[in-house]
Amino acid sequence: MPLLDQIHSPADLRKLHPDILPDVAQEVREKILEAVSQVGGHLGASLGAAELTTALHYVFNTPEDRLVWDTGHQGYGHKVLTGRSPQLKTIRQMDGISGFLRRGESVYDTFGAGHASTAISAALGMAVARDQKKENHKVIAIVSDGCLTGGMAYEALQNAGNLGTDLLVVLNDNQMFISSRVGSFGAMLSRLLTRKTMRQAEKEIKNFVLKIPVLGHRLLRVLQRAKVLLSPSMLFEELGFAYYGPIDGHDTRSLVATLARIREFKGPIFLHVVTQKGKGYPPAEKNPIKYHGLARFDLETGQSLGAPAKAPTYTEVFSKTLLTLAEQDSSIIAVTAAMPEGTGLDAFRDKYPKRYYDVGLAEQHAVTFAAGAACDGLKPVVAIYSTFLQRSFDQILHDAALQKLPVVFALDRAGLVGEDGPTHHGAFDLSYLRLIPNLIVMAPADENELQHMLKTALCARRPAALRYPRGAAEGVPLDPAPQMLPIGKGVQIQKGRDVTFLSIGTRLSACRKAALALEAQGISCGIVNMRFIKPLDTDLLAQVAAQTPALVTVEENTIAGGFGSAVLEGLAQRSGPAVKVLRLAIPDSFVEHGNTALLLDKVGLSADKIASQVAGWLQASAARPDGEKITS
Repeated sequence: MPLLDQIHSPADLRKLHPDILPDVAQEVREKILEAVSQVGGHLGASLGAAELTTALHYVFNTPEDRLVWDTGHQGYGHKVLTGRSPQLKTIRQMDGISGFLRRGESVYDTFGAGHASTAISAALGMAVARDQKKENHKVIAIVSDGCLTGGMAYEALQNAGNLGTDLLVVLNDNQMFISSRVGSFGAMLSRLLTRKTMRQAEKEIKNFVLKIPVLGHRLLRVLQRAKVLLSPSMLFEELGFAYYGPIDGHDTRSLVATLARIREFKGPIFLHVVTQKGKGYPPAEKNPIKYHGLARFDLETGQSLGAPAKAPTYTEVFSKTLLTLAEQDSSIIAVTAAMPEGTGLDAFRDKYPKRYYDVGLAEQHAVTFAAGAACDGLKPVVAIYSTFLQRSFDQILHDAALQKLPVVFALDRAGLVGEDGPTHHGAFDLSYLRLIPNLIVMAPADENELQHMLKTALCARRPAALRYPRGAAEGVPLDPAPQMLPIGKGVQIQKGRDVTFLSIGTRLSACRKAALALEAQGISCGIVNMRFIKPLDTDLLAQVAAQTPALVTVEENTIAGGFGSAVLEGLAQRSGPAVKVLRLAIPDSFVEHGNTALLLDKVGLSADKIASQVAGWLQASAARPDGEKITS
């Protein structure tokens, strides 16, 4: 890649002649394909943004000028052009570079981006800071069309328009139904709209019309609305932005020319750029959803190189169970926030299209929308990743739980999700959900319990949440049909003399293996599958506390306020013999990205680490004086 070999920073890029920028963009695209095919990652959005990324770094004086990317899916080319090209093959790997934008990784990553619809707010904050300090650099937010389905983006747009601050928002629009607007007419319109003469003419016309007595303001609004026939600008102009575009996001020369003109403009500017997701790689162009994010694949054929799964994923089991239950009950509807494939709701969408609702990247709206549906007798199942449901905390509490509305929350990607890293780990849901009154919170130990818990949640007649991890399930046989579980009741799997494991969720299999290792050392272990964190089975808790002098709680959730904390609270209310408690959980810190199995071992939740920690703890506890009731 002769051109990329010369580019170690955007300053090197800006030394090149603009006529060879299309070749730079193509090498960026090839670099992304080479890396992602070997290690996996988010592909389609970054391929589509290659020319836009190149043009932005060419026109603007980064890092002094701030580029703020939304979500980071489109940021791989940005990493290539900002000195991280040699490390791209380590992306999302343990100790490698992040798959998202990260301030600690590069001065060019101006704002951490993992959740959508945040870029405009962050960029506006940076613009205000610039103005407060009387500096004059540029601030540019780059958002995708999906990000504009989130309400936070519009909150930021209206605030920016009201302030009138110098800010450029670039919409990277890869929705193909808009592509017909790209062409000679669209290009001509953009050239006209970005010329100073055109802007000056608009200003003069506005001043003239406003001088007309009585009818001036009304006539101006008519003229402004007439402009929408030529450009889809009305919404953004009403919010206080000057709108330009749409322009072809794969025409590097046009992008550079337009950005160079806009760079000199003042006030809030909105530039509409149309791109094709997966551009330059035929399999990704034909199937942009599949190639949004994927594991290793053969670059020639596009076929996955991953080993076939030995068991279905938890997502697949959830999907099939929901279809079964929906066939029996027509009041069940499904709601997701722009992730039908990731949550397994694509099958529901295809079979029951009139009972399926994708609200876009608007998790808050999804929850209150579902609560409204529940008011009038429907049974909504809201399937959202654990990390994204965090954004709806107030809606879960105020709109669903306070009113005891029977909304079911299916939290996919609970626990550590691996290569997507700290912005996507579902490490906090047990903590933030268990404090909400009226809410049932449960976690299946395997796929068979998952189908039963979904049935239980739908029949509970109150809000209920079930959380389950990403990836392959345990491979246990499924019962013929989903059944109701006793709400708030756990199951004792085996009794022990020395210590009892209290497990919540899918770490139960690791507890079983750890118990076998400890039994080999002469330590007698009990095992309990608690199933529910709320309501907690305090009767079973008291029973096992009377059986063994030591309890170990195990959860794939942060240690702060999670299942272990619930157990301590439950034990504090009981009288009885002294009992010691060891809490094993994700530490009270953000966990980096990497292979999930490696991360579980690193945080002490692999079977081997559980066994070694328990053995060491029991040995240390034996040396302590008796009388200590609860420790952790």
